[in-house]
Amino acid sequence: MAETLMHALQYDSYGGGAAALKHVEVPIPTPNKDEMLLKLDAISLNPVDWKIQEGVLRPFLPRKFPCIPASDVAGEVVKVGPGVTNFKAGDKVVATLHHFTGGGLAEYAVAKENLTVARSPEVSAAEGAGLPVAGLTAHQALTQAAGVKLDGSGQQVNLLITAASGGVGHYAVQLAKLGNTHVTATCGARNLDFVKSLGARGS
Repeated sequence: MAETLMHALQYDSYGGGAAALKHVEVPIPTPNKDEMLLKLDAISLNPVDWKIQEGVLRPFLPRKFPCIPASDVAGEVVKVGPGVTNFKAGDKVVATLHHFTGGGLAEYAVAKENLTVARSPEVSAAEGAGLPVAGLTAHQALTQAAGVKLDGSGQQVNLLITAASGGVGHYAVQLAKLGNTHVTATCGARNLDFVKSLGARGS
């Protein structure tokens, strides 16, 4: 790879919001064992990203500075590190980077193989980047908290999903419909048709 530096946004301390982000040029990271270097096409910002920056989660996710934020990304594999067997250069993927290290607001990022999945051609980079945190949150809420069996093998349950047009909510509606679930959803009036199109009954 001819380039040795990449453009990125980073912050140097807790607090300051978006104004604290600085445009920098930093070395392109090198993938280690079980890691891949990705050229990023899209990233997604989640509430956890600004909470980490503000220091709200400092006891659980302490930050090393300087830090490049964002963890949900979509891109193309450029290089694989030792031990990577399921991906190769040129593969289109979606990955979640560790919240402790971040790295998404950059041209390139290193992702763990076990936190990466292939992105099908039907899914755009932007759609893929919006999936990991919101999708996994919806999945965990349904399967672990609500006990929904997404293969439809469980008893039929009635489920109320609030804020169903939001990032987590719209995934929760779709996943719940995979199970033996009757979904009632709440959302703003302007999003009613959208939520109904996902399979929910409006409320």
